[in-house]
Amino acid sequence: MDREELELYIHIPFCVKKCDYCDFLSMPAPEDVRQAYMEQLMKELAVCGRKYYNYKIKTIFIGGGTPSVLSASCTRRLMEQVYRCFTVEPDAEITMEANPCTLDARKLREYLAAGICRLSIGMQSADDRELKLLGRAHTSIQSERAYDLAREAGFENINVDIISAIPSQTVSSYEKTLVKILKMCPEHISAYSLIIEEGTPFFDRYHKAERLREKGRDQYLLPTEETERRMYELTGELLHTHGYMRYEISNYSLPGYECKHNTGYWMRKNYLGTGLGAASLTGSIRFSNTRDLKEYLAKDPECTPERLRYPEYQVLGLREQMEEFMFLGLRMTRGVCARKFTEQFGTKLEDVFGAVISSQTAQGLLEQTGEGYRLTRYGTDVSNYVMAQYLG
Repeated sequence: MDREELELYIHIPFCVKKCDYCDFLSMPAPEDVRQAYMEQLMKELAVCGRKYYNYKIKTIFIGGGTPSVLSASCTRRLMEQVYRCFTVEPDAEITMEANPCTLDARKLREYLAAGICRLSIGMQSADDRELKLLGRAHTSIQSERAYDLAREAGFENINVDIISAIPSQTVSSYEKTLVKILKMCPEHISAYSLIIEEGTPFFDRYHKAERLREKGRDQYLLPTEETERRMYELTGELLHTHGYMRYEISNYSLPGYECKHNTGYWMRKNYLGTGLGAASLTGSIRFSNTRDLKEYLAKDPECTPERLRYPEYQVLGLREQMEEFMFLGLRMTRGVCARKFTEQFGTKLEDVFGAVISSQTAQGLLEQTGEGYRLTRYGTDVSNYVMAQYLG
């Protein structure tokens, strides 16, 4: 039997401490809560494994939170359960996110032995002052040490996360971070611009400055739009000269090291999310786990009907699927493929979005490729505006 492909996401919501800018579903928790969560997660994986027995797992992403906050033995048990419950392809890309201060040589060796072959290290900055301001639990020296330990353990595919537009950050300090990371030579670099999210300590601290920036007035500690733009341009310039290819709005890789898991999201491939708040997409159905930890721990996945396990359960209409195809696909530098659109939806791309495409092409936001359409450099700069026009 030719099995369909499925991407698996596993959410570990725990972390050493909550960073001041973070609005992800994550939290510090005592050991007994972590253990209860892991037992519930194991049950959920077993239930999902039975439902998706006819799928083959091509990628696995263990995210958070900080998955590396778990003990090595706990991570090993988790991976054993995954292999027990699912058909995992021999060459599957298996990624785990990690905070530098939680890594040691033994953990890293156990990760590799358990099948984890790709590590994503949240360095964020090589400047200790910036790390402290972000509320990170590690130092720049710990970041470098964690990276070296990962190489010594045998990891050959490492991603490094960095952040720009940090309050008080300068172009010079950001460039130093880029240069230091480039000397390390990771296979993949994710470069994000900081967004001040409501509900975080950063929002309480800087929302007034954010409002003033929107009005074109003083910025206080926030970088100006001009400074942000220069950081953004500098990222592309430096990474390109060192052989990194930009394949998505915020992601760069050496040839052949694009993150297969995230690319699958942008291409609307089937993916299954397990754990607290995790989202899934299979065919035309999009659903998510509860974001309430107590509720997640209380429900027995073996006995609870599927629609009660997933409070957010939506059957996407054809138009909604088409819209997702466009605003997700345009995140990638290669853009969207007209042939694939027709194969999936039975109609031509231009017949559905022709007016929007013509307008955006005339404005210099889109350009035609041999296969379809992609964002121009200008279009990438204002990508949120471009993609919003595909929503009904």
